[in-house]
Amino acid sequence: MSLTRLRWRLRGAWLWPSFLVLSLADATIVHELPPAGDSATWVGGWLLASVLNLLAIAMLGRAGGRVVRRLRGDMPAVVARNYAGALLTLVITLGFLGAGLLNQATVQADHAALRDAVARAEAYIGTHAPASFQVGLRELDTYVVQEPVIYRVCAADVSGGRYYCVVVNRSQPFGRSVHYSGAESNALLAQGQG
Repeated sequence: MSLTRLRWRLRGAWLWPSFLVLSLADATIVHELPPAGDSATWVGGWLLASVLNLLAIAMLGRAGGRVVRRLRGDMPAVVARNYAGALLTLVITLGFLGAGLLNQATVQADHAALRDAVARAEAYIGTHAPASFQVGLRELDTYVVQEPVIYRVCAADVSGGRYYCVVVNRSQPFGRSVHYSGAESNALLAQGQG
């Protein structure tokens, strides 16, 4: 192997180190700033990033290498593919970061809607529920019916065996947004038994 070829090999060996480092960075980004929903596991993020990176390298690496060779005609094809693959992994990382940042606004809005719904339910239960249900107002059980608009909130009585539940419709004015919804727990409702 010639010295020039060896130099190109060493300069072009960025693909797999960048794949490893950026897949780990992607996993952290997906865990901390999920691109969808409000949470993601680190392992799930790593698997998603690794698969996407491998697919991008396999499907677009050769075409990207041709583009790099047009810009740098003196570069060997294998090195150009290596550079293109490394660039593709970087683009995927930036994509995860952008999607996560965009989703954060939605996550924060959903959390604010949940806090608002719980505050409305707490005020209603504190005013209308029998005294035995008012003791546990700080430990309300909330079920999301239609985020960020409709929630079902239940307060357990002192024994924990009975429930006072309300439905909160945030699209209604504050005074008319909460209605009594029965005594079935949210766990039964979630199972389809309520």
